[in-house]
Amino acid sequence: MTMLQLLIMIAALAAGVMITRFVPFVLFPENRKVPKIVEYLGSVLPPAVIALLVVYCLRNVDFLHASFGLPEIAAILAICGLHAWKRNSLLSIAGGTILYMGLLHLIG
Repeated sequence: MTMLQLLIMIAALAAGVMITRFVPFVLFPENRKVPKIVEYLGSVLPPAVIALLVVYCLRNVDFLHASFGLPEIAAILAICGLHAWKRNSLLSIAGGTILYMGLLHLIG
C-alpha cells in the first residue's frame, strides 16, 4: 500500500467516525423533541444486542460431550451474580472471563 493510499484510507476512516459522531447532534438538537421510535429503539436495542452476543458466544458449545458446557454456564452465572451484586460492568466482565479461562484450563 502506497503512502497516498494509506493517507486516503485514514482520512476516509476519520470522516466516517466524525460523521457517525456528529449526525445525531444535527438530527436531534437539544431544542427539538426526540421521536418516539428513537426513544423506543434506545430502550430495547441494548438488551437485544447483549442477548445476541450471548447466543453468538454459546453457538458452538456442546452440552453433550466433555465438560457439558460447565465453564460457559459458570461464567454466565458469575457475570450475572457479580453484576447484580456490584453493578459494575468491568468487574462483571473481568470476573466472568477470569473464571471461564480458569475453568477451561482446569477442565480442558
